[in-house]
Amino acid sequence: MADDVAAEVRAGIRERRYVPGTIYSVYQLSDLLGVSRSPVREAMLRLAEAGLVEIVRNRGFRVLLPAARDLAEIFAVRLALEVPAAGRVPAASLPDLRAAMAAMSSASSPADFWAADRLLHHTILVDAGNARAARIVAGLRETTALLGDPTGRTPEAICAEHAAVVDAVAEGSREAAEDAMRRHLTSTGLLLMARAASLPVGDPELVALWDEVVEGREN
Repeated sequence: MADDVAAEVRAGIRERRYVPGTIYSVYQLSDLLGVSRSPVREAMLRLAEAGLVEIVRNRGFRVLLPAARDLAEIFAVRLALEVPAAGRVPAASLPDLRAAMAAMSSASSPADFWAADRLLHHTILVDAGNARAARIVAGLRETTALLGDPTGRTPEAICAEHAAVVDAVAEGSREAAEDAMRRHLTSTGLLLMARAASLPVGDPELVALWDEVVEGREN
């Protein structure tokens, strides 16, 4: 039941039914969902560990959205896991990767588009031999999904970034596949950070933060 409560709160945050910054009580959520308070408390502890809510002692929980630093940390992890995976994914995975690409291109709704996007990334990680990494990335993407897709890219532009990865796999070029994945994740991360911070893309403050957290450079 705690899993169901956590899933409902995640969906509610994503759909803005729970407003960031607002404090909600355990009693309030328990009544709203028609469940006892115990699974609600357990779900809130899980979501707090994931950084989606902040526990406010004796009052309840406050909904959080990822800040620019949170996003930089998330993409540091994704780059560490997904870039080498792109270089290791076998040619035998190409039919599944191309099927995911086709699903992205023909998607009739944003939900279908992002489901195909997640499938492509998941396939690369699993077929590269790391199912645990795939689960980690899936969890991280649940956090960034709370922002929607505020990157400003068209579906065609996003497909083109993925196509570069798939084409490199087809060519058998490990280096090109890794470079394409790195460019894709870097572009996505910086765009999301700009949205979260309400700053223009390329703002020196965000670039410095990316360099510090992701690249490990001192400024």
